[in-house]
Amino acid sequence: MDLQTITSLMLSSDYKDRMKAEYYHLQNRKENLEAVLKLWDGGKLTFTPDCPRSIYDLQLRAMKDYMAILEARAKIEKIAL
Repeated sequence: MDLQTITSLMLSSDYKDRMKAEYYHLQNRKENLEAVLKLWDGGKLTFTPDCPRSIYDLQLRAMKDYMAILEARAKIEKIAL
């Protein structure tokens, strides 16, 4: 989902839309981080990260855990993601 659509959901007065925005924004950020890590693993990064790879792995794991929590909440609250 594009950022403009996510932003419109963020501004909604409906909490379900705001939750969808939270989920889709996190999904985009997770996918971007995964893409960077794939480049890193392939030796194709155009910069040298200051943090060790293990920190990025922890961040990715936290993002996945957070997404799983949002998915569980959405299922309970009957919110289609």
